[in-house]
Amino acid sequence: MKTKTQIANQLKRKTNKELVETIIAAKKNKHWIEVARILSGPRKNRINLNLNEVDKKIKDKEKIVVPGKILSLGEITKKGIVIALDFSEKAKEKLLSSKCEISKIIDEIKKNPEAKNVEILKNDNY
Repeated sequence: MKTKTQIANQLKRKTNKELVETIIAAKKNKHWIEVARILSGPRKNRINLNLNEVDKKIKDKEKIVVPGKILSLGEITKKGIVIALDFSEKAKEKLLSSKCEISKIIDEIKKNPEAKNVEILKNDNY
């Protein structure tokens, strides 16, 4: 398990401003620290999911956090809230047309600091 110091050390190597802001916000909040641990690590450890995989993991009216990018392969049939670091343009269009709500992780941390009713998807490495 990564400590806040290890997260801060890995954060020094990141150049994407939005990613850095998200990690800092997540690191400051004990409910979101798991997201900071995943995002501060190597890019290969982030979870990038296609819509068909999201559809399998989400339940109606549920919020899921994907510490990575949502990609556009497949369709989504459930109407939940998908929170991710980033979305491909086509995935964003498909999610919005299927009446799903989408949000960036940093916005959700500000709106929901206690991470209530949120399921954070993780790799087996964490």
